[in-house]
Parts: sequence; structure tokens; C-alpha cells
Amino acid sequence: MKVCVFCSSSNNIPEKYKQSAYRFGQFLANEGITLVYGGATGGLMDAVAQGAKAGDGEIIGVIPDIIIKMNRLSHLPTQQIIVSTMSERKMRLKQEADAFVVLPGGYGTLDEMFDVIASGNVGEHRKPLICVNEDGFYRQLLGQIATMRTECFTPKNENYKPVFVATMEECMKQIRILHTNK
Repeated sequence: MKVCVFCSSSNNIPEKYKQSAYRFGQFLANEGITLVYGGATGGLMDAVAQGAKAGDGEIIGVIPDIIIKMNRLSHLPTQQIIVSTMSERKMRLKQEADAFVVLPGGYGTLDEMFDVIASGNVGEHRKPLICVNEDGFYRQLLGQIATMRTECFTPKNENYKPVFVATMEECMKQIRILHTNK
């Protein structure tokens, strides 16, 4: 099984999120699950890859040329896939993964998450997406989603829904179930 992780590449974030991402990377490696991620250095991207590396896990990095030119190429992946654009990166990440996990992040993380949700809603895939709302990080996003549903900007019976969990432990439990049932 391959799990794609979307997360922050910023180094200026609280340490608690880095520790949680590291634990998740270790968990993936210990479960024999391949980590698929953006292949860049920094923040939670480094943390999750370092955790997977510490557990001798398989790591696939998908990175666009522009990020490489910014000297952000990680050397942690066991396989590095170089693409031309950020859009191509998103497409390749979706192709490689069997499931998606969203950790705390910024615009790029939200872009990747919403791309998976939107493409799932139109039937391009049925791959599960688990969003970790650690310490209420996505509380306001959940409020916005509720508003979109209440105001009928999303269908009553959505074809594809992300699963939001409150802790990394809940996420690991969900991934373990998916892996066991695969």
C-alpha cells in the first residue's frame, strides 16, 4: 500500500507538529506502507520522511523542477520522481497513492487536498482521504465546509467525502484498517 501525505514544508511551525509527522512516518514504515510525498526539504515534509527513513521504509518523492532549482530536493526518498510543474506533481501524487493523509499545512497542502476531493467528487478515483485535525488545526476549515453544505454549495449526497480525525492515533488506526483490507 502507498499513502500520500500532504503537509507543510515550512520550518517555522510548532515542534509538536513535526514530532507527530515523524511518528506517522515511522508508523508507515513499521506497517510496510510506502510513503509518497512532495520530495522537498523542510517542515513536516522532512519530519514524515525522516520517520519513514528511521524505520527503513520505502519513500517516493515527487518533486517539480522549480523546487529543485530552489535547492529544496530531499535526499531521503528511496525513489525520486522529477516532474515539470506543480500541477504535474499533484497528478503524479494522485496516481502513485492508494490513500491520502493531510497533516497541518498551508496553501499548497490545501490545494493538494482540495484537488483530491474535487477529483473524487467527479469520479476520477475512490481513494480515501484522511485529514488530521490535530489540536483543532482545521477547525475553521470544518466550519467553512459546514457552511458550504448548509448553503447547498455542495451536493446533499456527496460522492466523495474526506474523513476528518482529531488525532494522529485515529489516523493511524484508519490507515491500519485500510491496509488490512487491501
